[in-house]
Order: sequence, then C-alpha cells, then structure tokens
Amino acid sequence: MKALSLKSLQHEFEHDYYMYVPLTIILNSCIGSIAAMTVLAQGTSLLTGIELTLCVSLCMGYNAALLAGSNRTFAFWLLLVSLAANLLLILVTLL
Repeated sequence: MKALSLKSLQHEFEHDYYMYVPLTIILNSCIGSIAAMTVLAQGTSLLTGIELTLCVSLCMGYNAALLAGSNRTFAFWLLLVSLAANLLLILVTLL
C-alpha cells in the first residue's frame, strides 16, 4: 500500500489530470456550497459577508483556473487551499 503524501497526491493529480478535473470541480463545488450554507445560517453581518466572499472566491478561483488551462501544479495547490479553507469554515461555523 502506498503512503499518502502531498507529493504522491500531486503526482497522481498531474498524471490523471483529465480524470480528476470533473471530479474535483464537483467535489469543490459541493464542499463550497455546504460552507456557504453554514455561513449564511449564522445570519447577516460583516464577518459573515467576509467569510462568504472567501468561500465563493476560492471555489470560483479553482474553477476559473481549470477553465483557463493554468499549470497543473498551480491547480492542485489551489484545490488544496480551497478545500482546506472551506472545510475550516464549515467546522468553525458548526462548532
């Protein structure tokens, strides 16, 4: 069994790039929409607006990077940042 590391995940993403593009778009959009829903469930305030802007910007940024045909390494790291930030937003708003 292979050990999971960022380098091996990045190599796998770059090797099977065209397989991972639709899967990660769906994954990132679903996680982002859950994060947006949990942020909006708190009500409306300046902090909520900033959190929602962060969530939407990261999801749209990843999708735009894929559509623009950016570097595969950049797309991989943008995916990780987007998923980490959205999961962190979900955890913070639910706790």
